[in-house]
Amino acid sequence: MTGILEWGRFVGVKLLRLLSLLAGVSVVAFILMQFSPVDPIEAYIGGDLIRVSAEQRSLIEERWGLNDPPAQRLFIWGQALLQGDLGTSMIYRQPVADIIQERFLNSVALMAVAWILSGLIGFSLGVVAAMKRESMLDRLICWYCYTLASTPVFWMALLLLMVFGVWLGWLPVGLGVPAGMAADQVTWTDRAIHMVLPALTLSLTGVAAIALHTRQKLLDVLDSDYILFARARGERGVQLFRRHGFRHVVLPALTLQFASFSELFGGAVLAEQVFSYPGLGQATVQAGLRGDVPLLLGLVLCSTIFVFTGNLLADILYRFIDPRMKEELLT
Repeated sequence: MTGILEWGRFVGVKLLRLLSLLAGVSVVAFILMQFSPVDPIEAYIGGDLIRVSAEQRSLIEERWGLNDPPAQRLFIWGQALLQGDLGTSMIYRQPVADIIQERFLNSVALMAVAWILSGLIGFSLGVVAAMKRESMLDRLICWYCYTLASTPVFWMALLLLMVFGVWLGWLPVGLGVPAGMAADQVTWTDRAIHMVLPALTLSLTGVAAIALHTRQKLLDVLDSDYILFARARGERGVQLFRRHGFRHVVLPALTLQFASFSELFGGAVLAEQVFSYPGLGQATVQAGLRGDVPLLLGLVLCSTIFVFTGNLLADILYRFIDPRMKEELLT
């Protein structure tokens, strides 16, 4: 019973932190949009700006509430949010909730594939590098990881697009489905093929952190006294890692992997923009460039919940795997 109460208090504290974080992020995002040089009216009208009179512009401002004071607009948006209404997008002329729901599955599928691949590949590379310390393979893996760590996501996306999409022609250069194909004719194979390059981009750029971290943690373990004792008993290679090294490095690796949700979402924004992939990242870029405040605030809330969920899962997983953390449940 005590354990259930402690977990209940733990979850309650986390929910309060989430609510305060959402409120703070919303206010900051709204203030930043007010200082943006983008004119939402010009972005809304587009190429017909010359034909729009002052009276029509005033009607558009009144329609979207842009002539109200910023504090009043934020208050009205907050009231609607408490009722479950995220507002209407100025770009797509649709409810923000519908846009997020439509694009959420695309982004989640893309980030899930990239997250799993980067975790498995990064962990494997880190283990191999540590077990082959000071060898040519270790140096090659470290060089590879340092190179990826300093490589921008958009540059990697352009490189992969140029090589596999343009030069070799093996994969489509963009979009989430084949162009010109009816929705009922699109298969899961078509969607998977169009996801390859964006997912590969996020996977490659996400490998470096987990690989280098795992390598360093495993090196610390291999230098410990009990590993020296295990070596003296004749344990080597895979057996040594399986019996003594794995359990010491898998927990930090999992924690780091779950805590990387923010980098994953940030990378997805750039990758989706390069490949014109119809996900939340592309919608975020469009909302920022065209001054769509309701859509941008909705996407900011969605991304905040996504990142917070990753950190929460890492925290919970850490406490389940490591019994010592149970005594610090509320810290």
